[in-house]
Amino acid sequence: MPQVLHSPVLDALGRRITGGEVAAGAILTLDGIGVEFGVSRTVAREAMRLLEGLGLVRSGPRVGIVVLPQTAWNVLDPRVIAWRLDGPGRLAQMRSLTELRLAVEPLAAAGAASAASAADRDELVTIARRMRALGEAGEGNHDAFLALDIRMHELLLRSSGNELFGALSGVIAVVLSGRTHLGLMPVFPEPAALDAHEAVALAVAAGDGAAAEEAMARIVHEVRAALGSAAALSAPAGLSSATAP
Repeated sequence: MPQVLHSPVLDALGRRITGGEVAAGAILTLDGIGVEFGVSRTVAREAMRLLEGLGLVRSGPRVGIVVLPQTAWNVLDPRVIAWRLDGPGRLAQMRSLTELRLAVEPLAAAGAASAASAADRDELVTIARRMRALGEAGEGNHDAFLALDIRMHELLLRSSGNELFGALSGVIAVVLSGRTHLGLMPVFPEPAALDAHEAVALAVAAGDGAAAEEAMARIVHEVRAALGSAAALSAPAGLSSATAP
């Protein structure tokens, strides 16, 4: 089935389920989907097959298509992450993902200091320097800066020597994009963030795992602090940031 046929249906239903608009236990039907979206049963069935593969629904004889609870979702699939970041629980989702990053990325950077190829080390340094140039140039370069940021983090994960870390590269790409789209990136990159990215690259290039790990931890802690500030600003009057959703 061509992707163009089922992706609007898939995206719409994925957002509704992950955003809580369609609750766990709700029953979906191919006929109902076909009527609402103006698609054939074949397209509706394909969208349901993909949602089932993501753990969002389960189909069976005599029960129809049942929406599943969050505990069944493939929460590390980039599509599920993107839908959740587009929903009402976006800050909570970003917070969970940032905690995952904090557990993984410093160790990945340390691993890359030992396992990265010479070409990867050179590329990391080049990326960090280009990020600094763009960051110091000011506005108008957000897309280019984001692309470099994503490439750097993907490269670190893939060159870490740990295949499980490498498998998370798509997740991190969605997280970095989501932070930008949520407006949690400063208009101008913070000098400390530019310094830390360059420090990671130089440490990996020099084979200094401890320095690479420390610099990457600084990067993710900065993201965590920004999320805390965003949660405090979005909390209803009378609630502290600790109780904000």
